[in-house]
Amino acid sequence: MNVYAVIILGALLFQYGLDLVAQLLNLHALDEEVPASFEEVYDDEAYRRSQSYTRANTRFDLIASTFDLGILLVFWFAGGFAWLDGVVRGWNLGPIWTGLIYIGVLGGAKAVWSLPFQLYSTFVIEERFGFNQTSARTFILDRLKGLGLSLLLGGPLLAALLWFFGATGPYGWIYAWITVTAVVLLLQFAAPRYLMPLFNTFDPVRDDDLRERILSYARSVDFSVDDVFVMDGSRRSSKSNAFFAGLGANRRIVLFDTLMEKLSSTELLTVVAHEVGHYKRHHIPQRMGISVVHTGVLFLLLSIFLQVEGLYAAFYVDQIGIYTGLVFFGLLYTPVELLLALPMQALSRRHEFEADTFAVKTTGKPEAFTQALKKLAKQNLSNLTPHPFYVRVYYSHPPLHERVASIEAQSPTTTAAARR
Repeated sequence: MNVYAVIILGALLFQYGLDLVAQLLNLHALDEEVPASFEEVYDDEAYRRSQSYTRANTRFDLIASTFDLGILLVFWFAGGFAWLDGVVRGWNLGPIWTGLIYIGVLGGAKAVWSLPFQLYSTFVIEERFGFNQTSARTFILDRLKGLGLSLLLGGPLLAALLWFFGATGPYGWIYAWITVTAVVLLLQFAAPRYLMPLFNTFDPVRDDDLRERILSYARSVDFSVDDVFVMDGSRRSSKSNAFFAGLGANRRIVLFDTLMEKLSSTELLTVVAHEVGHYKRHHIPQRMGISVVHTGVLFLLLSIFLQVEGLYAAFYVDQIGIYTGLVFFGLLYTPVELLLALPMQALSRRHEFEADTFAVKTTGKPEAFTQALKKLAKQNLSNLTPHPFYVRVYYSHPPLHERVASIEAQSPTTTAAARR
């Protein structure tokens, strides 16, 4: 094993160990008593189910990640990467088609061995806890549509990257950076109108009173939006959510139909206000800007390591190739991604607090907002007592008790009581 092999193996094992420690700490942090601030929403049975759900998913995730790591290590040290490279090179299809097939075979193999885990998660765990609404037909169609989009969008983009790095010399990483950035921005515009409807139905909110309240609120905060949409999330799960998608004329606020069934119109308004807050506090361009810079740095480093023979030797491959270099660099980049994820998660959690504050200030309904969050937590069987270490590593949203405490601190009644 050369130094690159040692670094990559160490990074993979460190990532696995970090995940293991975080998951075990999270299990240990489960508290048998319902937190006092949630007693009016959670009964003992609902709270026990939320803890059982956390345990089931944690154990399943550990099994799945162990299997993934084991498959990768066996394939690596059995010479699988080199063997596959020899096979596809032997077909003499040229560097672009050879690269597409090589990466396509690896991606296809990953999809195949992940399929049993997806089936178990959907039709056993989610079914056991009353979430699954996915039919076998929907499950199959989702995978076929995903495969079709990967071929239609991912294939040409990958071919372009292979060509840039193979044909344009030292400036290939710049062309790749510009192309990927342009594609990402284009998808931000196109996804709500053309891609997301491939998987779900999006209809304007039919409740005229709710629709007018939301649009009136949007006008009051100078947020331009044509309509608010409801998505048939119940086709796949009984869980609830809301999100903001798109840019420009295609931006839209989307509410799950399951969300609308559980919340009052005032509670729904506060949830919408939170989503608007992300836009008004410029969170979307901030995240996109960071992503663009990150992509540029990634491609610059890739352009350097594509010429390092030791990286290929670490995987027993004796010929430099753009497509194998892409795969091997992805594994080498693992520790960097791990380190970058920590501040990005912290930034995301800060953005959630800021959006919460925006919602409270612009609606003046802190109680309704906290009730909405608590109802969502109960419906989704959220873990109310996550371990702080697990939160720092994996949570893009602050723990619910922290969000509720922050919102209640902004409530005039809470502030007055504190002063007394």
